[in-house]
Amino acid sequence: MAGSGTAHLRSGDDILLSVNNLHVEFPASGGRTVFAVSGISFDIAKGETLGLVGESGCGKSTTGRAILQLPKPTQGTVTLNGEDLTGVSDSVMRERRTDIQMIFQDPISSLNPRRMIGDVVAEPLEVWGPKDKDEQWAKVSKMLDAVGIDPDVARYKRPHEFSGGQCQRISIARALVLEPELIICDEPVSALDVSVQAQILNLLEDLKAEYGLTLVFIAHDLAVVKNISDRVAVMYLGKMCELSESDELYEHPAHPYTRLLLESLPIPDPTVKIDDSVGIEGELPSPLSPPSGCRFRTRCPLADDICAAVEPMMRRVNDEHYVACHHPLVPVDEVGVSLR
Repeated sequence: MAGSGTAHLRSGDDILLSVNNLHVEFPASGGRTVFAVSGISFDIAKGETLGLVGESGCGKSTTGRAILQLPKPTQGTVTLNGEDLTGVSDSVMRERRTDIQMIFQDPISSLNPRRMIGDVVAEPLEVWGPKDKDEQWAKVSKMLDAVGIDPDVARYKRPHEFSGGQCQRISIARALVLEPELIICDEPVSALDVSVQAQILNLLEDLKAEYGLTLVFIAHDLAVVKNISDRVAVMYLGKMCELSESDELYEHPAHPYTRLLLESLPIPDPTVKIDDSVGIEGELPSPLSPPSGCRFRTRCPLADDICAAVEPMMRRVNDEHYVACHHPLVPVDEVGVSLR
């Protein structure tokens, strides 16, 4: 499943972010290397939401941080508005991050516990302006109000005085205060109750429409991703296996791994019999020594000799659906044209 290639990349003036052949590696003990992300490519059009999904440890969060050059990619390019961020200086990258903001997974620990909320949200403005305190508070107040937090009540309180859902709203306000073009949401609802998850997702959708935002939504819950994403990219062990429009992916998964993820989703009906046959067998391979060929082959029910010898490349299923698999569930011909 896990494959490479750039057949799925688009071109055009509406492409805000393009990631090409991204590699992120970390040194480990004994001179070994952790292959966290290995040659993934994708792009995002202005106003679009890309869902990035996969099991824990597949490289989703590392990809999001690598877009911000935290850490810098080992190899590959990250292009924002036509500018390659991997080639700019640290000072220039610091300025470019005003156009790319991140919402972190743990809303409480991402906020400084010693600072008041008014100062937390205003901190980016202290660096990038406006410097006038009244102007700063006007912007902070507007953003807190936009996310459903009373600015006058929150201004002099600290993060521990708010619930997890409220802290996540405050984190969103902080991300919005510089009016960025792109926001990377790193599992922003995974630590929240289901009812609060729905509130945050609805809030992101409303803010996206109001401020013209472009989102990267990282999650391991496919049900959550479906509701908010225009396109979905599925990752496994540092590689990308499938990319498609949201509805198409859920209706016609082309990769065995994607199908297994979808079949593993719980159905909220106590009368439905649990299918014990659904599941992925075997242990997740180590990123220190990933399998040859297709990285999913050690757990794939369709794997054969070619899967061990040859890494699959991205092939087109239809206009907006691509898969990296030697044995796709949806048939494609030799040039990648759908036969469905």
